[in-house]
Amino acid sequence: MIKVLTWNCNGAFRKKWSTIADLGADLLIIQECEDPSMSSDRAYQEWAGVHHWTGLNKSRGLGVFARNGLMLNRVPIFLDPLELFLPLLIDDKWPLLATWTKQANSPTFGYIGQVWKFLQSNREFLRHPGAMLVGDLNSNAKWDVWDRWWNHTDVVNDLADTGLRSVYHEHFWEAQGQEQKPTFYMQRKLNKPHHIDYVFCGSLWTARDVEIGSPEDWLQLSDHMPLIATLELNSKVVIAAA
Repeated sequence: MIKVLTWNCNGAFRKKWSTIADLGADLLIIQECEDPSMSSDRAYQEWAGVHHWTGLNKSRGLGVFARNGLMLNRVPIFLDPLELFLPLLIDDKWPLLATWTKQANSPTFGYIGQVWKFLQSNREFLRHPGAMLVGDLNSNAKWDVWDRWWNHTDVVNDLADTGLRSVYHEHFWEAQGQEQKPTFYMQRKLNKPHHIDYVFCGSLWTARDVEIGSPEDWLQLSDHMPLIATLELNSKVVIAAA
């Protein structure tokens, strides 16, 4: 069993990590967080423990933090000029692509287009029954554009072809673009809800529970709600030998 959490903390994570730590996740994917190695906050540095971080600004990047004995190793995939992705192996066996998609100075392939670009060159990294893609995609099917070939729906279909599906949508039996539980409130306003944070995983994982934080608890800290997926290994899936 592994408890996976993704949360865009909206900055100043050094002041917020204790709240998210109370949720007991084994794997935390945090967007807009400081680089622990560059932080002057000793408590934050000590809490970070086993982690990897990437970003163009030491104060707002993408961090992945492991707990309860999990190991994380970075996979050397060429990513420039894509933003932001952290390709890792969990315990040397399960591929994890952590993400916080950005505009990346691209006139065309911003946000979900960055994931589409990643898949064109690095799809095989995620073609594993234990693979995960987790993070803030800044995207939803309701924003699909009719004449664009890399819409949110196209990326979801590409991920499905690669073997990954969204655990939220499976768990709640909701279609992409029809989500009833927002993960983001634009400008922290309750009348501007959107679902833009995701956990996709391969067939090796079965979601036992999926939770999204409530705005009553989290809007004071961020415009995003934490999304938490409790995943169990599916013993019926056989991994082919390499």
